[in-house]
Amino acid sequence: MTHVEHAPQADLPPLPPMTELVLHMERVFDAPRELVWRAWTNPEVVVLWLGPVEWPAVKVEQDLRVGGAWRACLKSADGDEVLWQGGTYREIVPPRRLVFTFKWDDSHEDGPPADTLVIVEFDDMDDGQTRMRFTHLGLKSERSLTGHAYGWNSTADRLEAFLETMD
Repeated sequence: MTHVEHAPQADLPPLPPMTELVLHMERVFDAPRELVWRAWTNPEVVVLWLGPVEWPAVKVEQDLRVGGAWRACLKSADGDEVLWQGGTYREIVPPRRLVFTFKWDDSHEDGPPADTLVIVEFDDMDDGQTRMRFTHLGLKSERSLTGHAYGWNSTADRLEAFLETMD
């Protein structure tokens, strides 16, 4: 039986108000859902694919439980800069759904970091593939939406390439 973990809302701080800007993305991976789930929930594996191609992850930490924190460090391809991001897991339903907050540690070109929310859902498909539905809520500007759309799509490309090595 699959363990399903939910936290009563009282256990988690309320989410801050968020903007209406939302990124929706859907991808189909030629891999079973359990493998895609493990790729998202094992820090030793996440570090192998997280981050856009120009900013691959070099460190990932996960306390995979509702209320647990996650952190990741992305490093520029030339090695001169690092970007830290992190958040808190709000919902974990193996192997179907992850919900977590996302926030950059430092300001970017469009101002101070903002609290956002990511929802990742995984669906089995008849042919052994997995559909990933990805939603990033509360992006603070059109510039942030455009940047995150590029970053998450590049990250999904890297995840797809990683999963192809797992055959």
